[in-house]
Amino acid sequence: MKLVLGITNALSQALQRRDQDIVNAISLLGSAKRQLQMTRDQGWDSLIQNVYSFCHKYDIEIPVMDAVHVIRGQRVNRRISKVTNEHYYRVDVFYTILDMQMQELNCRFPETSTELLLGVACLNPIDSFCNFDKDKILRMARLCPDDFDELGIETLSCELDTFIINVHDDERFSDLKGIGELLRKLLQMKKHMSFPHLYLLLKLALILPVSTSTVERVFSAMKIIKTSLRNRISDEFLNDTVITYFEDDLFESVSNDDIMYRFQDMKARRGQLP
Repeated sequence: MKLVLGITNALSQALQRRDQDIVNAISLLGSAKRQLQMTRDQGWDSLIQNVYSFCHKYDIEIPVMDAVHVIRGQRVNRRISKVTNEHYYRVDVFYTILDMQMQELNCRFPETSTELLLGVACLNPIDSFCNFDKDKILRMARLCPDDFDELGIETLSCELDTFIINVHDDERFSDLKGIGELLRKLLQMKKHMSFPHLYLLLKLALILPVSTSTVERVFSAMKIIKTSLRNRISDEFLNDTVITYFEDDLFESVSNDDIMYRFQDMKARRGQLP
């Protein structure tokens, strides 16, 4: 597990940052998959040598790898399997864990999601559109057939060619920090009327993170809040609690005295705060 977690640590840290670098995260995803596959193909010998060294250092008994593996259950009697210890630890444990990890990464980040994320990254105006890639943006648009048919894709392609030249010549687009600022700037300068298909794609890109990562974070917060001791709270109270937990940066600026006085003013109470 130390080996597996070490391989995926860089990817995990990149995905948990608030300032998401999607291009870097996708690159780390590919590296993690390749490293896991290389470990599966070539990493058994080095791993078993490390295990032997660890066992010798702490006087731990090492099973004979060529011996028949004994399955230990809850019963006193032991069942003897037909496989060796090496087969059990290599195939049933080592390969299985790595396969599960690679399958989880493939399920979490399928090819469609990867192309969407790369397309969003290519629309990001940071550093004067340094990540701009027309082909990746068009592949992203093709994943939205309800909004972009073949004619719409061709029109978008022409708009992208004109747009990137136009913004490079305009200093007002040089210091933008995200897709949200780009969208506001297009509206302020009325350029959205010149690039309607690009404007639609930018709106879809702006909605995508809200509809995915925010929902995932809310469900993660719900697992922390709605415990076994609080599994019968009402939906209204649960919603208020989730908002308080989710917007912790905002609520840290509210003092306890303000909360107590607000609670006291809600209705008449027997005791009054000093």
